Amino acid sequence: MSNSLENQINIVVSELPVVVRLDVYLAGLESLNLTRSFIGTLIEDGQISLNAKVVKASHKVKNSDAISINLPPPRSLDILPEAIPLNIIFEDEYLLVLNKQAGLVVHPSSNTVNGTLVNALLHHCKDSLSQINGVLRPGIVHRLDKDTTGLMLACKNDLAHKRLAEQIKNREVERYYQTLVLGNLRETSGSVIKPIGRDHNDRKRMRTFETLEHARYAKTNWQLLKRYKYKASQDPFTLLECKLDTGRTHQIRVHMNYIKHPIIGDAVYGIEKNKLKAYRPLLHSYKLEFTHPITEERMKFEIDLPEDFKTSLSFLEENLH
Repeated sequence: MSNSLENQINIVVSELPVVVRLDVYLAGLESLNLTRSFIGTLIEDGQISLNAKVVKASHKVKNSDAISINLPPPRSLDILPEAIPLNIIFEDEYLLVLNKQAGLVVHPSSNTVNGTLVNALLHHCKDSLSQINGVLRPGIVHRLDKDTTGLMLACKNDLAHKRLAEQIKNREVERYYQTLVLGNLRETSGSVIKPIGRDHNDRKRMRTFETLEHARYAKTNWQLLKRYKYKASQDPFTLLECKLDTGRTHQIRVHMNYIKHPIIGDAVYGIEKNKLKAYRPLLHSYKLEFTHPITEERMKFEIDLPEDFKTSLSFLEENLH
């Protein structure tokens, strides 16, 4: 099947410690932001080639392999615009930076077709959104979990999208989070390096793996901001800054749980009930740095914590022992 070069993406595999399946490798690329099922469909349709040959999804890829992806042209959207309030921090004709609120799903799915960030962007931007990630994810170059708050990018055209996706792939987009975790981390800084992949027993969850056979390399850097000792008989809390070196699904939440310091309010990877009565994971994307894809100006944004996060910290401040 033929396709326009305008919709073609070319990738050269690099920094891959071991050989992995083609579909697993591509699904793990945050710069693509494509689901494994959609990638599988493209492979079956002959729209993905490896070293100029059409191969199966199970074909193993290695460093220096050349992958070519022909994305289907965008079809008319079935997703309806909705007048959902957006807190836009910056906007020009190429992109926008917004402060996402808790409870807002980023893009529609088979289970959620209304009330998402994409619905809001379609209303706000009209026809000005990139189409690289298909009809369900227009404008979305990276994502935040439903209950994670804070800064994220959206793109208004394909050129801006492609260039920002390349920056993400090359780790030139710097993303910083603040999070409150259970327990006392003895060190003042560190890194969690552990592959992350889909939990085979629960497709909605991610988990750490020992090898890269079914997972992707993932690294989270953390810096201690403040320790809170809440009552002598209770576990302490620690406020951290986390900087993503990679951007796997649920990465910070999974990594914090792996080192036995789960995020407060995270019922999926941590503890469902918490003394602070946090109804969501206290995880906030508070600082974002990237190079503007058109003007090449280095852009830096920083925002304050949301009110529910502040309330939890205030409670700890008032009850320090």
